[in-house]
Amino acid sequence: MKLFHKTILAVLAIGLGGTALSPLAQAAPITGRIDFGTGTVTFDTNSLATAKQVNSWTNAQVTLTSGDFSSVSLGSPVNLTAPWIFNPSTATSPLWSVGGFTFNLSSAVVVAQNANFLDVTGPGLIMKQGFDNTPGIWSFTSTNSNGQDQSQFTFTTDTTAVPEPGTTVTLLLGLALMAALGRRCKVFAN
Repeated sequence: MKLFHKTILAVLAIGLGGTALSPLAQAAPITGRIDFGTGTVTFDTNSLATAKQVNSWTNAQVTLTSGDFSSVSLGSPVNLTAPWIFNPSTATSPLWSVGGFTFNLSSAVVVAQNANFLDVTGPGLIMKQGFDNTPGIWSFTSTNSNGQDQSQFTFTTDTTAVPEPGTTVTLLLGLALMAALGRRCKVFAN
């Protein structure tokens, strides 16, 4: 029985040590939220109901930050790629950059679109040196274009929590070893 306890302690130490030493377990994903707005956006048509792309962005600025994005000052100018085609969905790399952060858009989904409202959302990767590339969800909304440049729009990016593969694999291996040891101990007990 003493050997069993030493074996379990060794397995736990190896599992914890593997988790701590694994480069994937040392991941530093980006967390938080960043919003843009206050500038103007020009669409490819005079109606939000038929818009398929943004032709230009003017004076887009950071309006809200949290988490790791807090290092970006409110009012910082944002570089946005134009044209941005959202219908049909078009990957755009990068879609935006500000304060060392960059967002590569994977795809776009038009959630709602009519003459008075446009809502487009989708996944992408947020990147910044010193952090792991982090999956993020973004949302772009605009209202009441009335055939002119839209003076108000919002663009929000939220990071999503994704388990790190190195940690998950190490923990699963540890559980498998413990299950195998448990079966072995039952054999010795009988």
